[in-house]
Amino acid sequence: MVSYRVARASEYLVITGYGIHDIKLAKKAWILPGQSCSRFDVSPVNYTFEVQAMSSEKLPFLLPAVFTIGPRIDDHESLLKYAKLLSCHERHSHEVKDLVQGIIEGETRVLAASMTMEDVFKGTKDFKKEVFDKVQLELNQFGLWIYNANIKQLVDVQGHEYFSYLGQKIQMEAANQAKVDVAEAKMKGEVGAKLRQGQTIQNAAKIDAETKIFSTQRQGLGNKEEIKVNAEIKIFQNLRDAEVAEANMKLATQKAGWAQSAEMAQVESVKAVAIKEAELQREVELKNALTRTEKLKAEFLSKASVEYDVKVQEANWELYKKQKQAEAVLFEKQKAADAQKLVAEAQFFAKQQAADGELYAKKKEAEGIVSVAKSQGVYVQTLLQEFDGNYPQLRDYMMINGGMFQEVAKINASAVQGLQPKISIWTNGDGSSTGNGTSTGGGSASGAMGEIAGLYKTLPRLMQTVEEQTGMTPPAWLAGPARSVSNPPTWV
Repeated sequence: MVSYRVARASEYLVITGYGIHDIKLAKKAWILPGQSCSRFDVSPVNYTFEVQAMSSEKLPFLLPAVFTIGPRIDDHESLLKYAKLLSCHERHSHEVKDLVQGIIEGETRVLAASMTMEDVFKGTKDFKKEVFDKVQLELNQFGLWIYNANIKQLVDVQGHEYFSYLGQKIQMEAANQAKVDVAEAKMKGEVGAKLRQGQTIQNAAKIDAETKIFSTQRQGLGNKEEIKVNAEIKIFQNLRDAEVAEANMKLATQKAGWAQSAEMAQVESVKAVAIKEAELQREVELKNALTRTEKLKAEFLSKASVEYDVKVQEANWELYKKQKQAEAVLFEKQKAADAQKLVAEAQFFAKQQAADGELYAKKKEAEGIVSVAKSQGVYVQTLLQEFDGNYPQLRDYMMINGGMFQEVAKINASAVQGLQPKISIWTNGDGSSTGNGTSTGGGSASGAMGEIAGLYKTLPRLMQTVEEQTGMTPPAWLAGPARSVSNPPTWV
C-alpha cells in the first residue's frame, strides 16, 4: 500500500526495499509497495565516563569526562553509516554506549601511557585536544561526530595520592621560592596566555572555515536530494493519474455493458410475458372450443367435429406462426445490440489510440523544438564568447558562413541579365585614353593644357553616346562647339 511519510525536525527516514540498492535517507518520501521505512533521531547524546588510565611512570589516575556525540547531519555518508549502526541497536542501548565508551577509554589510555604524569597534569588542554582528535578519528567509521568534550579535573586513585602530594610539594616550593616563582609565573602566564589566545583564534578560524565549507556542501546535497524527491513525486503522481483515468474508462465501459444487459433483460421479460399470455390464451381457446364442441355435439355432431378440427389446426398454426415471429424479432434485436456494442467499443479504442498517438507526436515535436532552440542558443553563445562579445564580428561571420554575400551576388547578377548596353570606344589619335572606355589621339599639346584639350575633344562623342543610349539630347550651348574641332575624333 502506498503511503507518504514525513520525518520530524530531528529525524530522518530510512527507506529500504524494492527499487533501492542499499538504503535511502530522506526527510519526506512516498513509501511504495515492497519498501520498508523506519525513523532514527539525529540529536546528540551525552555520554559521561570516568576513565581509569596510567601514565608512563605507571601512576594510575581517574579522568572524568563528558562527551556530547551524535551523527554528522551535514555529511550524507556519515548519516548512512549512523543509520546502519542503529539498524541492529537502539539509540540509547547499552551496545552503542559501550561502543563509544570503549573507543574513548582505549584512546585515552593509549595517549596517557605515552605521557608522564607531569605532562598530563600541566598540559590538560593539549591532552584534551589529543584525546578529542584520536577519538574523533575512530568515531568517523560509525558516522559519529563529537560536538563537545569536557574533561574534568584529574582525580587520584584511592591508595595513590599523587596529586595531593604534588600539591603539597608545589606549596612548599612556592613558600621557599616565592619571589622567583612569582616573577617566573608572571612571565609564563603572560606568554602562555598570548600563546593560548593565538592558538584559540587560529583553531576557531580553522573550525569556522571548515564548518562553512561543510555547510555549503551539505546544503548543495540537500537541494539536490530535494529536487530528486520532487521529481520522483511528480512521476508517481502522473502514474497514479494514468491509473485513475484507466479505471474510469473501464468503469464507464462496464456501466454501458450493464445498461445494455438491463435493457436486454427487460425486453426478454416483456416477450416472455407475451409468450405466456399467448399460451394462456391458447388454453382458454381450447377450453372454449371443448365447451362449444360438447354443446354442438348434441345438435350437429358430424359438422361440429369437422369444424372443430379445422379451427384447432388453424389456431395451432396461428400460434406457431406468432411464436416464431416473436423469436425472430427477439433474435434480431439481440444481434443488433451486440453489433452496436462491438462498434462502440471499436470506435472508442480507435479514438483512444489516435489521441494517444497525437499526444505522443506533439510531445516529441515540442521536445525536438526545445532541443533545437537550446542547441542554437549554445551555438550562438559559444561563437559570441569566441569573438570576445563582439556582436558585429559575430554577425559578419554568420552572414559569410550562411552564404548571404553569395546570394546577394546571385541576385544582382540575375537583375542585369537580359540587358544589352551599348559600348562606344573612340580615340583622337595621340594614343592616350580618357574616361571610361574612351581613348584620345592627335594634337601636340603637353602638360596640363594637353590634358584639358584632350578632355574637350572627347566631349562631343561622349554626348553622342549618351544620346544614343539614353535618348537625352545635350543643350545647344554644350554640343555646338564640337563641330568646330579641327581634328575630329576617329571612331573605332
